[in-house]
Amino acid sequence: MVNPTATATPAATPGFQLGGQHLSLPQLICQLRRYNLLPALAKELIIDQAIGAVPLTEAEQSQAMEAFLQAENITEADQRRQFLHQRGLADHELSDLACRDLKLQKFKADTWGHKLESYFLQRKAQLDQVRYSLIRTQDPGLAQELYFRIQDDGQPFADLAREFSAGPEAQVGGLIGPVELSVPHPHLARLLSISQPGQLWPPNRIGDWFVVVRLEEFIAARLDHPTRQRLLDELCQSWLTTQVEAAMNQLD
Repeated sequence: MVNPTATATPAATPGFQLGGQHLSLPQLICQLRRYNLLPALAKELIIDQAIGAVPLTEAEQSQAMEAFLQAENITEADQRRQFLHQRGLADHELSDLACRDLKLQKFKADTWGHKLESYFLQRKAQLDQVRYSLIRTQDPGLAQELYFRIQDDGQPFADLAREFSAGPEAQVGGLIGPVELSVPHPHLARLLSISQPGQLWPPNRIGDWFVVVRLEEFIAARLDHPTRQRLLDELCQSWLTTQVEAAMNQLD
């Protein structure tokens, strides 16, 4: 016989349980939005989908697992079990996690590798590096005097920078770099980009400062391995940003 005063236990609703708090799926999405975590989650899901079909050889999988365990400082079986428990992973999922970065690198190379040379040429003007000497002051008369003392009297740039420059470069005799040409103020970068090593420029006004600058060294960017990786990362990040924005718009 059914007790008419008993209260039926509601069926469990799908969602997220943390301690004594239960969040339904809409509530969970709302919280992810509130703390700006939803774009990060979407990014990782998009990556998972993109690299799902990227093949790895057994040797590559083995090397990826070894590198992953070493990076996580997992050397014992107990440490491995604890890691899986903390991440909420089954043992067979560890391989996917370990191989994820290698698959992503392969995906980048397969997707954008053929575009690197043309993209490098587009970016080269910002990737070229310079080493230069700089004196800055808010006194235009002093800037002009210092320029002539270097240009005509041959006084050492470094000595005058240490004594008169108003910026942190004074501590190193005015020497800055090497830095990419995208780093200095655009006006200063333009001067440096058309300079020859050793060329000294008369005072130029940049913002509130009057600067005397001399190019010491120009270092042309090369499409070497680090640069290739950096450009692949840039192209992939640009693609990911577009994909995440599209995913977020679908939720609105």
